[in-house]
Amino acid sequence: MTYAIGNPSPVPRRLVATAFAALAALLPLTAFAQATTSGPSAVLVPAPPLELPGNADSNSPAIWEIIDGEATLRVLTSVAGVPTLSTGRSISRMELGEPVHFTSQPGNGVWMEAVVADEGGTWYGYYHNEVPAVDLCQRSDRVIPRIGAARSTDRGLTWDDLGIILEAPANGYDCNTTNQYFVGGVGDESVMLNDAGTDLYIFFSQYSKDPAAQGVAVARLPWADRDAPVGRVTVWHDRVWLPPTEVVRESPDDSEGSAPSVTYLYPAGTALVPVTQPWHAEGDDTDAFWGPAVHWNTFLQQYVMLVNRAKDEQFHAAGVYVAFSPSLEDPTAWSKPALLLEGGSWYPQVMGLGQGGTDKLAGARARFFLGGASQYEIEFREGSGAKPRVEGIAPAPPPR
Repeated sequence: MTYAIGNPSPVPRRLVATAFAALAALLPLTAFAQATTSGPSAVLVPAPPLELPGNADSNSPAIWEIIDGEATLRVLTSVAGVPTLSTGRSISRMELGEPVHFTSQPGNGVWMEAVVADEGGTWYGYYHNEVPAVDLCQRSDRVIPRIGAARSTDRGLTWDDLGIILEAPANGYDCNTTNQYFVGGVGDESVMLNDAGTDLYIFFSQYSKDPAAQGVAVARLPWADRDAPVGRVTVWHDRVWLPPTEVVRESPDDSEGSAPSVTYLYPAGTALVPVTQPWHAEGDDTDAFWGPAVHWNTFLQQYVMLVNRAKDEQFHAAGVYVAFSPSLEDPTAWSKPALLLEGGSWYPQVMGLGQGGTDKLAGARARFFLGGASQYEIEFREGSGAKPRVEGIAPAPPPR
């Protein structure tokens, strides 16, 4: 297998992208349910099939740019640890692009799950990176995910690695796990910049052996530190934003001028919803949320999270759930996730309709994707039985 980003060696990954479209087509219409009985809600509506270009084994971020005087949508899809950048005039008129290039990268596979552009046009990407568990557990069939950051000044074609910004707590691994992919770690993330433009909120999945360190949690990065993010991420734990612990080790050769090494130990996050049947336990059953995708919804004037719920160590889906929050700053403001779709597959996300609509910005209706394949639109409602409005094609950003 050939890789375009530093030729990383292949690593195990939850890759069933070729089956996503077929799985979605088989989903019964009776599986769709209104997400809540009061407050905001969502339903799925059948729509003509649509697929993102290239296979997708993660969240697929999108950004609109003006190129040669034309509004152009650019989408990153990642599979087998290789992100590909595709372009088009709309989400239904995309052309498959080429794998992106990393000037430096952390090794092994990189799944680019989220991208935010600053006011100067520089892109900041947040990736899921998988390290084989050979050294830690002597297992080549399992990996340890972690989260890193990268920067692009040419609209996503070339990336400079900015380093690993979030890892699981030390000693949080289960080398004897029956989990099909992970011995621990964190990853499968989504990010949102707050409306003031001061903090980037990272919604991430936890796979540590301690049940209290599992589920979807939240971290934040001061946006002013986006070019040097290592060691700057704090994790929401028990209603407090905790920084990592800095560990400084002197150079082993004691040579003059040799710099000490610095690593960071991160705390576990408090799950938005505690797991009821943890990963890595005896038996195969699991009940845990993972794989969030967050966007700002201009119709609801709220943030919306789509998230998977796993029922076993193979990540088979119990369903796709939806939650709502008026604020990023307060993780306790999220509503209880409500069932949107029974069963399904991985990586639920929206793509807003029309120019301006992306994976992070949508209105009353948007495309609903599972693993890069869409058979449905998602329709948002203000309250129980509320009739959805019809919006224009250019959703407005959250207020600043």
